[in-house]
Parts: sequence; structure tokens; C-alpha cells
Amino acid sequence: MRTSIIVKNAGLLAVLALMTSCGGGNTTVVEEVKLPVVKTTTAVTGTVENKEEFTGTIQPYKNNKISPNVAGRIEKIHVEVGDRVRKGQLLVEMDKSQLLQSRVQLDNLTADLDRYRNLYNEGGISKQQLDQMETQVNVAQHAIDNLEENTSLLSPVDGIVTERVYDPGDVYSASEERILTVMQMDRVKVQVNISETYFPQVYVGMPVEVTLDVYPGEIFTGSVSLIYPAIDAATRTFVTEITIPNGDMKIRPGMFARVALNFGDMEKVLVPDVAVQKQMGSNERYVFVVENGAARRRVVNAGRIIGSNIEINSGISAGEQVVIAGMQKLLDGTEVEISK
Repeated sequence: MRTSIIVKNAGLLAVLALMTSCGGGNTTVVEEVKLPVVKTTTAVTGTVENKEEFTGTIQPYKNNKISPNVAGRIEKIHVEVGDRVRKGQLLVEMDKSQLLQSRVQLDNLTADLDRYRNLYNEGGISKQQLDQMETQVNVAQHAIDNLEENTSLLSPVDGIVTERVYDPGDVYSASEERILTVMQMDRVKVQVNISETYFPQVYVGMPVEVTLDVYPGEIFTGSVSLIYPAIDAATRTFVTEITIPNGDMKIRPGMFARVALNFGDMEKVLVPDVAVQKQMGSNERYVFVVENGAARRRVVNAGRIIGSNIEINSGISAGEQVVIAGMQKLLDGTEVEISK
């Protein structure tokens, strides 16, 4: 009679072999099943920079739409798209016919005011009549000032013309919102949404690192310039505005930006990056931890790669033994032998 016994323990294997040699005619065949051999290391706690990355789109520091506050015919446009302009520079001239007419009316009112003053001094009119005429002159002067402002359109900032919607001779319509667009780009800004967890740690003037996909490997420095005071209840985030110097004009509005804020050092669980596996077809990350001679599959929240290690936000604790080699054939609960 032949009996097969599968044995995993080497000590028990020796005892069974002795029993077989002393027995009678019955034959016992002992088959040894080798356990998977794995290599492990200890998860440790390390001090790392608590640096968080956020994304946003570059915006001009100021974005001015150049237009009058009333409809009218455009006489001249003095700039083209791409031109650099200075604050106070004349950009657009509108039709002046209404302005000229108002100036004539003001001249007539000013002459009448002089006559009213003479009459008042001679006792020919009352002080009330004189005050009414002075009011008319002041109102006419304010109207002319407004017409001049809306007839000669000046640049409010040093910037670049980025858009021209009309040509000379066109009639501007208020529905179009602008004749030109001028952007200030000697500094730019980006707005990011930051988790409410960090609200107490963000402050105006906080240094920031900005990277742009169009300039790989290059780091631009900026600082927090504005913190919105309210938290969005739906997203549990708050808006923070970052300002970035841009004297060389390398950064342009519309570029995709990655913003890194450093919230100081903190303690994190670290394991070698080879220990962290990715579940095929998903973004799930996991490791194998050896407990009581068996490999246990643990889903982890993995953070940044730091050198040859990766930070673990949750899933395992410092001091646990994680598998770093031999995990290819492991399943949750597989008994293993640890390589010495």
C-alpha cells in the first residue's frame, strides 16, 4: 500500500522519514511542498517635506477691455495686436462731433456766466440766478470731461495688445464689450483651489514654486498674493491667488501651471518603491505585509516618490514587514518563507 503525504515543515519531514524506515510493508511517500521565498524590509518613519501640488491656468495680472461707455464711430486705432503699450498711451480715437458740439455749448454758457456775474454785481439779478448759471456751466464741463475720456481711449496699464475686434470706420456697439484688449504681463497670476485643511498655514507672501509643461525642468518662483476668505462648502477648498514675476515675458496667459506649496516637514511612513504594486485596470496601489508567516495584501494610499522610497499616507504602519522581492505569485494569505 502506497500513501502520499504533502509536508511543508522540514522537521516533520525528518520524523516521517524515520517512521517509514521502521515500518513494515506499507510504503509512505513524503512529498515536500516548498513555500514561496520572499525578501522583506521594515517600513520606517522618515521626515519629509509636506509639499502639495495644485494645478491652474496662467492669467494676466490685469486684463483690460478698452471701449467707450457709449456707442460711436471709430476714427482711428493706433495699435495692432502684439504691440507693447505704456500707461496713458493713446490707443483709439472715437468720432469727435459730439465733443466739438458740447465745447461750443460750453463756450456759450461760459459767456453767459460772465454776463450774469456783471449783472449780479450791478444788482440786476439775484444770487440764486447766478448760482443756477454756474451749475449749468459745471454740468456742461463734466459732460465734456466724460466725452473726452470716451473719445480718446488711453491704456490704463503698461501691457500688450492681445486682441482687436474693430477696424477704423466701424461703429462700436456696447454689446461687443471692447474694441481692444490690453493685458499686463510683466507679472502674471494663477488661481488654485486648496483644501481647507491647509487654510491656517497659507499666508500672503508665502513662497511658491511654479512649473510649466512648456518649460520642462524649469522652476519659476512666485508668492501668495491673495487668499479668498470663504471656504467653498461643496468642495471644501478655498481660492488662493499666486503672483509670478514675468519680466522676460516667458510666461503667457493660458499656459497650464503646476503650483507647489511647502507646508513644512512632517513624519511619514516610507517603504522602498519596489514594494508598491499597481492593480491592473485601476489606480489601486497595494503591498504585501508578512504576518505570522503569511503574506497579507494591503491596499495603501501612496504619496510622492522620495529617492528610492515612496511615502505611504495610509494602509500600513512603521515597523511592519513589507515584501520587496518575490511577490509575483503571492495571494492574500499565502504562506511564505522569508529569505535570510
